[in-house]
Amino acid sequence: EIYSLCAVGSSSNMADDKDILRDVWFGRIPTCFTLNLDEGTEREAEPYYLLLPRVSYLPLVTDKVKKHFLKVMRTDDVEEMWFEYEGTPLKWHYPIGVLFDLHASNTVLPWSITVHFKNFPDHDLLHCSSNSVIEAHFMSSIKEADALKHKSQVVNDMQKKDHKQLWMGLQNDKFDQFWAMNRKLMEYPTEEGGFRYIPFRIYQTMSDRPFIQKLFRPISSEGSTHTLGDLLKEMYPDALTNDVAFSEKNQK
Repeated sequence: EIYSLCAVGSSSNMADDKDILRDVWFGRIPTCFTLNLDEGTEREAEPYYLLLPRVSYLPLVTDKVKKHFLKVMRTDDVEEMWFEYEGTPLKWHYPIGVLFDLHASNTVLPWSITVHFKNFPDHDLLHCSSNSVIEAHFMSSIKEADALKHKSQVVNDMQKKDHKQLWMGLQNDKFDQFWAMNRKLMEYPTEEGGFRYIPFRIYQTMSDRPFIQKLFRPISSEGSTHTLGDLLKEMYPDALTNDVAFSEKNQK
């Protein structure tokens, strides 16, 4: 997620690397939405193409998709909209970039997503009745990250309007609006030794655990700055082992 991706670093000027932050923010995934063949339609549904922002959530950016397919749907057949990729329901509470990397990073673009309006998979997905549900989830994640980094001091010092600006920046895809508030959460107090812990999640596809999340300090006991490689070596060594094996195979 955006706060976690940017947190894995050591530079005290990280919140000022605006060009890099802007490039991350405006990362897009070309996507083709097609209606599930079992849906009840009055006429054939044409595919709908959209550039999806990696740092957002599906329900925030798919209103156009919903309106497009509702034009051909029979009213009685319309229930809650949900998405799947190659038989896997897509969890709306995961950022879009995480969903793509988990399920479709090796696919040929555009990413092909199937749209459903019935038979909601309750055992696989959480219901999302409104954007306020997404906002609550997003702010909960922000507070969790700040608790790890700053003992919740930054979030607690922010006013309600600051929280709302952070959310509205994400919801409306406004980089400057979002980062005017998010930079406070990314400040790296070097005089205090930086963040207490780095908030991160390593998502997995082939595991009973959806992700790995443990305490990890940005500075080693010897005082050196940890890298992403250090984090992976400690938390998920298989990732490095597979990468080394792949490299050795290609060199033969």
